[in-house]
Amino acid sequence: MAWDKARAHAAPVRMVVFVEEQRVPAELEMDERDAACVHAIAFDGERAIGTGRLLPDGHIGRMAVLKAFRGKGVGGEILEALVEAARRRGEREIVLSAQTHALAFYRAHGFEAFGAEYEEAGLPHQDMRRAL
Repeated sequence: MAWDKARAHAAPVRMVVFVEEQRVPAELEMDERDAACVHAIAFDGERAIGTGRLLPDGHIGRMAVLKAFRGKGVGGEILEALVEAARRRGEREIVLSAQTHALAFYRAHGFEAFGAEYEEAGLPHQDMRRAL
């Protein structure tokens, strides 16, 4: 989904998860790259409950699921929708920057960690990749 249609659904989810829960500064959360991304959004009825984005360079980012819906497969569905979008686009590999608490989630979806752990927006992260 393009950002002009996704914004009204994705932005509130990202603000709750990243800004309110994880204390990421609001000015870091929304960026100019959203307009160039493919966005996946999960709904519970009419309510957006999760989101993620695929950047033009094959990176997946801004994966967020509302707390009440975590552990129910929502994140996996979003992730796989973005993987499929990358595959359709002809990407050979996708990369993401995982918060370290989510490494097992991404490993379960075929991602492998590489490089050293680092800090981004005050949170520990690890780069991960998956061949397509």
